[in-house]
Amino acid sequence: MIITSDIRGKKETIMPYRWPDDTVFTDRELHVEEPWCQTCGGRLTVCAHRHRRLCTLHGPVHVVCKLVHGPHQGCPAHTRTIRPAAETALALPWGVLGWDVVCWRGQRRFARHWSVAQRRAALADTSQIRVSDDAIERYLHRYQPLLAARQQDPPQLAAASAGGDAVSLAIDGLQPDKGHETLYVVRELTQKRVWFAEALLSSATAEVQQLLARARRWAEPRGTPVHLWMSDQQPAVVRGIAAEFPGVPHRYGANHFLRDTAKPVLEADSRAKVQMRRKVRGLRAIEREVVAEQRTAAPPELARAAREAAACATGPADEALPDVVRDYGAAVRGILHDDQGGPLHPPGLRMAEA
Repeated sequence: MIITSDIRGKKETIMPYRWPDDTVFTDRELHVEEPWCQTCGGRLTVCAHRHRRLCTLHGPVHVVCKLVHGPHQGCPAHTRTIRPAAETALALPWGVLGWDVVCWRGQRRFARHWSVAQRRAALADTSQIRVSDDAIERYLHRYQPLLAARQQDPPQLAAASAGGDAVSLAIDGLQPDKGHETLYVVRELTQKRVWFAEALLSSATAEVQQLLARARRWAEPRGTPVHLWMSDQQPAVVRGIAAEFPGVPHRYGANHFLRDTAKPVLEADSRAKVQMRRKVRGLRAIEREVVAEQRTAAPPELARAAREAAACATGPADEALPDVVRDYGAAVRGILHDDQGGPLHPPGLRMAEA
């Protein structure tokens, strides 16, 4: 059987999980929490049974959900099927993995940075749960919005910052390429927790200030004042913080400060590399001459005989001269094109040493 689910308007095909024939299941029966009809007061009657087989960290589970409806046809609730609420506490709708497995894999992915292969192998070794790579990725895509909603839940934020006198916030924009939306992220520095993120088409003051106003609305109900902001000192951010958080200090981020401070160093290093490259000009012309000589040489048999004769007369050093020239040129080009290292390890210094 192939199941097609509709999640947020996007249809997704879920292939069935193939259980081995010798699988031993732990049976679990679920009933509705309230057996009485809220409309007519009569006792709800069982109309169907839904069977689900789930993979959990404690072994396979066979869940039987008893579905109920109104006691008689005259009851308005007779056409509405009620399921046990405990079913959603076991697994996602249409899912075969229990919540404990989903959370286990999410923790290994984001806290320990395990790869798909590592998570798949660990599940197979420790819990005998065998799933494919695409199934692991699909459940991870479902786990991410659940995790984001959990972390942005106001009671969770309040509990995470309980006991603190004040909070420190930071805002920064991430743009993959020019012309694309910039993702602005607001996070709390003490707990290292992301509050929220939003993509903006424009970095105008009005749009950025809306994000800062949202941060103020998040901070006010908690009763914990914001005593510090950190950013890259973008003009729109500076004006927005001054308007929404008057009197709150606004500091320069350490990463942005070091990057801007290093600009003179990198500029001087770039000029030094230009001067050094001028001293080795003409290397390409020498390599072209060697290649041209080899192309116009005699046929292979005569060329080999000539090299053997030259080696007997002058020694083996002259025989490998073209190869030495090419290797030397490749080494020099590698030195000239080395641009890694950043301001703490300027490539110009390494070029001078090389």
